[in-house]
Amino acid sequence: MSAASPPIETTEPVRLRFDAGTILVEDLAPDRDLGLPGLQFDPRIKALRAEALWYRPLVEELRRCQIRYTDNARAYQPTAWSIRIDKTAFPHQQEALDQWWAAGGRGIVVLPTGTGKTHLANLAIEKAGRPTLVITPTIDLMNQWFDELSLCFETDVGMLGGGSNEIQPLTVSTYDSASIHMERIGNRFGLIVFDECHHLPGPSYSLAARCALAPFRLGLTATPERSDNAHMMLDQLIGPIVYRREIHQLAGRFLADYTVETLYVNLSEDERLRYERNREIYRNFLRDNAIDLSQPDAWARFLALAFRSPEGRIAYQAYRDQRTLALAAPAKLALLGRLLDMHRGDRVLIFTHDNATVYEIARRFLVPVITHQTKAKERRDVLQKFNSGAYPIVATSRVLNEGVNVPEANIAIILSGTGSVREHVQRLGRILRKKGNKQAILYEVVTRGTVEEFTSIRRRQHTAYGGLL
Repeated sequence: MSAASPPIETTEPVRLRFDAGTILVEDLAPDRDLGLPGLQFDPRIKALRAEALWYRPLVEELRRCQIRYTDNARAYQPTAWSIRIDKTAFPHQQEALDQWWAAGGRGIVVLPTGTGKTHLANLAIEKAGRPTLVITPTIDLMNQWFDELSLCFETDVGMLGGGSNEIQPLTVSTYDSASIHMERIGNRFGLIVFDECHHLPGPSYSLAARCALAPFRLGLTATPERSDNAHMMLDQLIGPIVYRREIHQLAGRFLADYTVETLYVNLSEDERLRYERNREIYRNFLRDNAIDLSQPDAWARFLALAFRSPEGRIAYQAYRDQRTLALAAPAKLALLGRLLDMHRGDRVLIFTHDNATVYEIARRFLVPVITHQTKAKERRDVLQKFNSGAYPIVATSRVLNEGVNVPEANIAIILSGTGSVREHVQRLGRILRKKGNKQAILYEVVTRGTVEEFTSIRRRQHTAYGGLL
């Protein structure tokens, strides 16, 4: 319908109603959908229906076309939130808020870890003036947000997840719980803040956005891009990227100054021979079965074939052995010992790709560890003692990659990891939180002459590592 179209006369106002994560448009003949966005005919009830995320475009189009409507979908009213903490916004926080609001209060802000995304969200909650749901990827982060929101706003804060099921005008949830319950609560919030929003795309988590009618949406992340390109969905689920700053742009003033050093270790002659022999077995199996690892389903196909024959099982074990030699070479632990001696008095985080190496580090160097098997209470205790200085060193596999506040950490040692750019940037972000004149150092330890060298190059494809490429 063109902008010059006259008002559409209807006998009765069109009615909007929220129904299990969708918007029903009632009292409008199915053959007269008038080009309204997102609508599809539901033959079960002989009415027009749209996913709830189409609520705002629907309302805007109804208003533009001067179509009378009754809004029975929205179950909230504007709320005058007021931040009770006197905290001046940094320039990048204010710029991000202004850009987000200029985009209609819909879009994604990309900022490095430690630059105040939480305070930015608080400013957005106050600016939008609507009941707000904050969605996080983990229970730990949900608890951090609960504490922050309770401190910042003089109101009861609800919690959905981790055994809690209390909905308030200001509520925090996990993606898991929000996805499950959004069909029930998706009309109760005018603003949704998607923390670490790169988790949102996908058939399950995306329900947290699709089944919500919230007209205002804010996505927060340091690393929006995904290797599966699913980040392309974020434009529809949240909105476009409206503001972006990278680590190198904020280092020094708003982030700690940092350096990155790549250190190499060598396999022994015996280890080298074992590595090459196992790698040849593995690669021959891939070649004989026409498996191209650059294809999306290649790894699943390799696993399926590997367990159908003795040759396949030998190939899989060869893969595991050559990978262990590269990622957990004995020389890496020897180098780790020298680095820990060098940084006595610093707060050191050690990252590995696997739990076995973490536990070997714990036994050899007598340091506490955190893995996905660590209970929540023990994990909180370890992190509190790390920040207090009682524990100067913590080793972890992958669970501290994001969402953990460790401002005292100034040294990160990456003994092994994936080729993911996001993982590498997140690990760097763990030591960049500004504290005094802190100088942070990230060490990346790579086994020379193995596939890990290529993995290292791939994961450093980011502006934060520009000097290394």
